[in-house]
Amino acid sequence: MTGNKKEFHLRPGRRVACGLLAGLALLFWVVLPAAAARRVSVKVSVANVRKAPSRSAEVVWQVAKYHPFVVLGKKGEWYRCRDFEGDTGWVSRAVLSEVPTVITIKDDCNVRSGPGTKNRVLFILDREIPLKVLSRKGRWLKIEHEDGDRGWIHASLVW
Repeated sequence: MTGNKKEFHLRPGRRVACGLLAGLALLFWVVLPAAAARRVSVKVSVANVRKAPSRSAEVVWQVAKYHPFVVLGKKGEWYRCRDFEGDTGWVSRAVLSEVPTVITIKDDCNVRSGPGTKNRVLFILDREIPLKVLSRKGRWLKIEHEDGDRGWIHASLVW
């Protein structure tokens, strides 16, 4: 007994097109929502990240000024946030701002006098140093540390 099932074969050119369409679908489904996520940063010298949206909830860790977060949700005056390592917790809206900030994700990050590797290194930062973003030039960010030190850092070194 033979079935009426038709075999489906794509010509080589169509395989590529289908692969590109699948890739674009994945981009729109996964990458773009993450890129469009709202970012906030800490505006006080030290902020508590809590287990639940309440001042009486357990403090799970603390972060320094300019520490960046992605907002995952809101409950009253609290934001559920995710940091650059994927850790989540609740932060009071009172200690957050929308000032653009980044955090170093590598050790030995050169901060330079201008946007480019030919500019002199002003200072070197360790991993997990939060920084305020003052301006951008291509893939370079003009940043400021909480202590007032300024310079340029490449975007590949920060989140």
